[in-house]
Amino acid sequence: MKLEILTKHENREIQNNIISKIRDLINYKNLEPGDKLPAERVLSEKFEVSRSSVREAIQKLEFYGILNSKPQSGTFISNIGQIAMNGMIDDILSLEEQDFKSLVETRILLELKTVKLAAIRRTDEDLERIKSALNAYKIKMIAGEDCLEEDLLFHLAVAAASKNSTMNTLMLLITPEIIVAYAKDPVCKGDVALSEVKKHEDIYMAILNQDPKLAKETMKVHFSKLYDYIYGEDRKIKLKKG
Repeated sequence: MKLEILTKHENREIQNNIISKIRDLINYKNLEPGDKLPAERVLSEKFEVSRSSVREAIQKLEFYGILNSKPQSGTFISNIGQIAMNGMIDDILSLEEQDFKSLVETRILLELKTVKLAAIRRTDEDLERIKSALNAYKIKMIAGEDCLEEDLLFHLAVAAASKNSTMNTLMLLITPEIIVAYAKDPVCKGDVALSEVKKHEDIYMAILNQDPKLAKETMKVHFSKLYDYIYGEDRKIKLKKG
């Protein structure tokens, strides 16, 4: 699994363009609440964009309650009138871009919760996905290679194990923005690299042992470096009460 990396402007522009076209499609076809949208593949071909971009736009509209995706059934229009729907989409398209600090703060708040839920709800399949992402991250980190994608894929696997679809969707929405903004962070080497790997291994072991309290504590320790990155040592936020 790889994450498609675009600049913040490119990613936002593509998403907004797809959302606008979905709105136009709904209006042109006079689709009503409960009606089904065309499949992602069809929309991808029609809009001449990648399926992953269509999926991201649908996830965003689903987060705001405009669409409703049902596994193995498709994507349906929620019970919202056309006037309200158009107004909501206008608001979504006019949302200001989030700054990096806000994205990271949101990510940390989410992950302190999702890691606890993952420790409680994880399945054997979840553990396999988390372990696979951890191993990929470990190999690149120890080799001194760029491993940002592998790191974030590890965290996305943890979020998926929480079995909370809303939190998982939020993680998927903010992850591309964080990748772009954090991409210039220097690669860790030597003892620092080993320390970072150990933090990820501790998170995995807490989830494996189904210890939600320890899972949250290990995630707090892991995020101390990220807090330093966005606030600096003199403005570090303590997580003890989080």
